[in-house]
Amino acid sequence: MRLPALTLGLGLLAALPAHASGTLYVSNEKDDSLSIIDIATLEVVGTIPVGQRPRGITLSKDGSVLYICASDSDTVQVLDLKTGKILHDLPSGEDPEQFALHPDDRHLYIANEDDAIVTIVDVDSRQVVQQIEVGVEPEGMAVSHDGRYAVNTSETTNMVHWIDTATKQLVANTLVDQRPRHAVFDRDDRRLWVSSEIGGTVSVIDVDSKEIVQTIAFALPNIHKDQIQPVGMELTRDGKLAFVSLGPANHVAVVDAQTYEVLDYLLVGRRVWHMALTPDEKTLFTANGVSGDVSVIDVEDRKVVKSIKVGRYPWGLAITP
Repeated sequence: MRLPALTLGLGLLAALPAHASGTLYVSNEKDDSLSIIDIATLEVVGTIPVGQRPRGITLSKDGSVLYICASDSDTVQVLDLKTGKILHDLPSGEDPEQFALHPDDRHLYIANEDDAIVTIVDVDSRQVVQQIEVGVEPEGMAVSHDGRYAVNTSETTNMVHWIDTATKQLVANTLVDQRPRHAVFDRDDRRLWVSSEIGGTVSVIDVDSKEIVQTIAFALPNIHKDQIQPVGMELTRDGKLAFVSLGPANHVAVVDAQTYEVLDYLLVGRRVWHMALTPDEKTLFTANGVSGDVSVIDVEDRKVVKSIKVGRYPWGLAITP
């Protein structure tokens, strides 16, 4: 499927500090589109139509293409960022929601929510390599930085499933709190962080033992605990901070990633989903589904500095330098 090139926006754009540069891509779940934001100006500069219900998005290692989970189109689309056109579709299994790219830049691990499987796709040959049975309603996917493990979270089974990427076999399961949604490895692959939406917690798991070493809970004044639903997470490279989006609580929690103490809560837009840090880790962006905007957070000051209106139900984020 060939799609028209992005439609550029107009307007005078105020410059930010020199370190702030790059492009932010935002998947709009209800508009079947991507919004493109210039990070230097914090303005939407374009929109690209894509497949139905785009959710997870991730970049190739060289940043030349963007992979898009077009969930209701039952495919992963490959977008050429230079031309703004879809190059081709990849087989993905039914209802792809989240995925993770192996460090080899070749194998995509895709969660198929409706079929309780993880599909492995070779992006070069455009072929399915293998499908692995996991728990009910798989969603979150992550691959360790060393490429040894791919992990999947199953929302109904309440488990983390560990896949050995060399053998492509399921090798372990870890029980976590209710409805695990997202997983992320720390930089040295010693710990895996898993958010549990209904459980209201984040489990920190030792990668070697596959056991939970810490459970982080959250509390906000005047917000019922049922509204505190952790979903997206971002960890800084130095291992000092973790950011956790709290869904309908409309806040992002700032966590000391070494002591696991919650340091702060930052008010963002409504129904905050996923997040992305700029390469210099000075700015954090959040996708706020219900309010249809992206919040811009100054990491050092821990302040929301701007809200950027995008499409309907923004879901996933990806940043190119």
